Amino acid sequence: MNSIEEPKVESKNLNDFVRVMQAGTTPVSPLSTRKPAHGRRLNLDQDKVKNGLGQLVLTLVKLLHELLEHQAIRRIDAGSLTDEEIDRLGVTLMKQAEEIERLRKEFNLEEEDLNLDLGPLGRLL
Repeated sequence: MNSIEEPKVESKNLNDFVRVMQAGTTPVSPLSTRKPAHGRRLNLDQDKVKNGLGQLVLTLVKLLHELLEHQAIRRIDAGSLTDEEIDRLGVTLMKQAEEIERLRKEFNLEEEDLNLDLGPLGRLL
């Protein structure tokens, strides 16, 4: 009959365990109140999560808004819109831009916060 070996604890010192588990990272005491290094741990601060999500959504909305503006300009240049349609389109795009600006201020974001850096692809907007 094979018996399953139970894991052995080689040290009864909690600090030794913490050091082994954090090998290759900056050591942090399990009872430390010090904030972890940026980017190493998940930060669940409710206000920052809200702003991060707001930034992401507004960035996507702003990108779509700019795409709509470019499409509108192409249609105007092609002559496929009536004067009334051009006016309605202009008013709609202005209202969208105002709402994006209002929401950006509501989330305390700067204009540059909506222009994400995509690395080798360049800036988003």
